[in-house]
Amino acid sequence: MNVFYEEEGTFKVGSILADNTTSLQVEAPHGKRAKIKAASVLLRFDAPSLSEFMDLAQKKAEDLDPDFLWECCEIEAEFASDALAADYFGHAATPEEAAAVLIRLHSAPMYFYKKGRGRYKAAPPKALEAALASQEKRRRQAEQQARYIQLLSEFTLPEEFKPSLSSLLYRPDKNTVEWKALDAACTASKLSVSRLLEKCGAIPSTHDYHLNRFLLDHFPEGTEFDVFDYGELHAPIDLPIADVAAFSIDDVTTTEIDDAFSVTPLTLGSVRIGIHIAVPTLGIAPGSPMDTLAAERLSTVYIPGQKITMFPDAVIQHYTLGEKRLCPVVSMYLDVADDFTVFATSSRIEQVRVAANLRHDTLEAHFNEHTLAGGKLDHPFGKELLSLWNFACRAEALRGKANDSNNERIDYCFSVKDDRIDISQRRRGSPIDKVVSELMIYVNSEWGKLLADNGVAGIYRSQGGGKVKISTSPAPHQALGVSQYAWISSPMRRYVDFINQRQLIALLRGETPPYTRESESLQTFMRDFEATYEVYGDFQRSMERYWCLRWLLQENISTTGAQVLKENLVKLDRLPLVARVASLPEVPPETNIEVEISNIDLLELTFNTKFLHKQEA
Repeated sequence: MNVFYEEEGTFKVGSILADNTTSLQVEAPHGKRAKIKAASVLLRFDAPSLSEFMDLAQKKAEDLDPDFLWECCEIEAEFASDALAADYFGHAATPEEAAAVLIRLHSAPMYFYKKGRGRYKAAPPKALEAALASQEKRRRQAEQQARYIQLLSEFTLPEEFKPSLSSLLYRPDKNTVEWKALDAACTASKLSVSRLLEKCGAIPSTHDYHLNRFLLDHFPEGTEFDVFDYGELHAPIDLPIADVAAFSIDDVTTTEIDDAFSVTPLTLGSVRIGIHIAVPTLGIAPGSPMDTLAAERLSTVYIPGQKITMFPDAVIQHYTLGEKRLCPVVSMYLDVADDFTVFATSSRIEQVRVAANLRHDTLEAHFNEHTLAGGKLDHPFGKELLSLWNFACRAEALRGKANDSNNERIDYCFSVKDDRIDISQRRRGSPIDKVVSELMIYVNSEWGKLLADNGVAGIYRSQGGGKVKISTSPAPHQALGVSQYAWISSPMRRYVDFINQRQLIALLRGETPPYTRESESLQTFMRDFEATYEVYGDFQRSMERYWCLRWLLQENISTTGAQVLKENLVKLDRLPLVARVASLPEVPPETNIEVEISNIDLLELTFNTKFLHKQEA
């Protein structure tokens, strides 16, 4: 006697060796013996032979149409499989026919729900319709996925991918057919997603590939500004007008001119230096739409060739210290003796006439180390610049930074025009840089002290042990050599400066400051700014790296000089670009070498370097 039984969801056959009522000892066709429960036996048979039975049952099962079987069933009523087999075949089913029906019922769970040993129930019509529709959908998706994989393997972008390219590149939904096909094609081709899509022509601009990732993460609604009522920007009209002629010093691309300077002669060789800072806080109230916008952006984003400003252009143009304009400012005046030490300071809110916007590219020819050595500057503001220079040198010395090695570092300026990059070098610590930086350090430090001395909350930057911190408590900034330092001088570019200026304005007006040190909003702004400013800085450096690699390709440079920083880390000449040179022999830092550049990858922002030789001293 043989049995047809079910074990762990699988149908099997075996010959009975021993029948113990509740269990059986059986032997499979291939000779393996097993103990099974009697309850798992579905039918017993003598013929056909054990070796033929499953083949016959499987072939008959394949001929059974599940749709017709389902139609033969009474809906919502349980039935026995042997009863359905008898109805279907029109006679008492043979063992192989009964087994075939069982196999077919078991293989069609959408049509038949299993209710017990050999018992089933036909699926309700609506449930069956939904299940079949889902099956058909999966079938079509499988065909679609196979077609996508084939196209991608041929480096052809499926038309259906175009609307979802951004999400596939940056934020893929891994449940979509498109992603599954792309992932499979990447695995097969051993290419990254970005590289495969680039080969398919989906990344026409490597620059936009990097920029769009950043914009999607941090400007998902776009960089354009909503329409605002700029009537709220009007500053008080009763501000006194200062009797000074102010001038700014900025790069030629600067539109957010936050600061300007003035120099007024006093008696006995002393002068009064004015540091004048734009005051957008006079017209932008806390919690206003414009304030909310600035609090969301937190800073201007600087990228070679472009920038994403914190304020709309209309706001910038309203408050920028533009040439030939009468501008509202908050001013700090320094009364400076003939040895350029400060003997008195004062701060006030007023208006100044901006006589000129001086630009680095034209000013440098008149204001540099060589012209200063002659003691006279041939420039309309020559006397003023000379006074500022002497004060800057004195201030730097008082900070203990006159011999700071940072003054010898190189700053790099990126200019992009018609998709071509020009990278120029400017030595940090040039007269222009020193004048502007020293005056900004002075005003930020002194206004930070003014806030602290009067118990007004502010946001400070401190530095100790090489670590920079931002907090609401004043603390020394060792790198700058000052007792406290609060960013206040760039209120149109950084929201921290904007907040600190708001506090300063309230103090100078004798009003209650908007924030206390314990203000939850102040703490939130500080934390958000710190995180956001770091992200913006990282992106700026990443895009500078991109344009450095573009420049190497543009200039067709395959070999270049470099200087060893430490171990195998080198900095390339003419560029703010560092790299590891695995083949570099052991040489001391500052050794000048020649390296070979190859395999520049603008997607991954990588390149290969190979040591060639040391350069002659």
